[in-house]
Amino acid sequence: MSMHAKTDSEVTSQTASSPTRSPRRPVYFVQSPSRDSHDGEKTTNSFHSTPVLSPNGSPGRHSRNSSSTRFSGSLRPGSRKGSSGHHHHQQQVRKGEKGFDAIEEEGLIDDDHRRGIPRRCYFLAFVVGFFVLFTFFALVLWAAARPQKPVITMRSISFDQFVVNAGADASGVATEMVNMNVTIKFNFRNKGTFFGVHVSSTPLDLAYTELTLASGSIKKFYQKRKGHRIVTVNLQGRGVPLYGGGVNWSSENGKLTAPVPLNLNFTVKAKAYVLGKLVKPKFHRKVSCAIVYKPTKVNAPISLKNSCTVE
Repeated sequence: MSMHAKTDSEVTSQTASSPTRSPRRPVYFVQSPSRDSHDGEKTTNSFHSTPVLSPNGSPGRHSRNSSSTRFSGSLRPGSRKGSSGHHHHQQQVRKGEKGFDAIEEEGLIDDDHRRGIPRRCYFLAFVVGFFVLFTFFALVLWAAARPQKPVITMRSISFDQFVVNAGADASGVATEMVNMNVTIKFNFRNKGTFFGVHVSSTPLDLAYTELTLASGSIKKFYQKRKGHRIVTVNLQGRGVPLYGGGVNWSSENGKLTAPVPLNLNFTVKAKAYVLGKLVKPKFHRKVSCAIVYKPTKVNAPISLKNSCTVE
């Protein structure tokens, strides 16, 4: 009897060394997953030290239940591994599917929330960017147009009439009166390479010191780009009282016999519509001329080439 009574260790050693001797009792080894290295060492020791016999044997079932209960925490003692593990796996899958659906729906809501705000931001950024670029483009055009000022070149002045007669003003005060008819010519050149200019009507005054003797105005016109023209302006003065201003003038029968210094001042005003009314550079060219009337040059053009300054 002592020979047949074997300990569990002997059975285990015999079974491990000679598995073919007991075909009806195959050996099963169960290794539960470990959470750290320490549990792994325990599992390994259990794997080598605690054999699990056939499903009919109580030690194997006890070892399987205890190990499953200790490590998985989801299997009840006494239940079969296959059915309980499969049921536990289905529960995990169902929970995972529900959790995935919830996460996915929450992600879609977040995506829609995130997508709604950037759309408004993109529209606002587009509007701001458009105005910034448009303003920059307008400033570039304005800066490019500013240096291209029109060029004014004074050509000549003709005294068609310049007479002094005794008379009286509107209130009956006796004084010498001046009648004058003058023609002025100058060249207007538009240097603009990509825009035309509109010249507005501006007055011209021909004066003796501070006394205006004749007045006229430039008729408005349009000058295309890179173009020029001769502008003719007529100045007239009818019955202008001198009030002693021309006491030093020498005259005979109303005609002057000595030179008379005069000054001509006017401003040429022009504007260009480069980009409609948004980009509208303006040009003001101020002209000042010192002119000397000579009785020998009546009805003859007098050159103003060296008599005028343009600012």
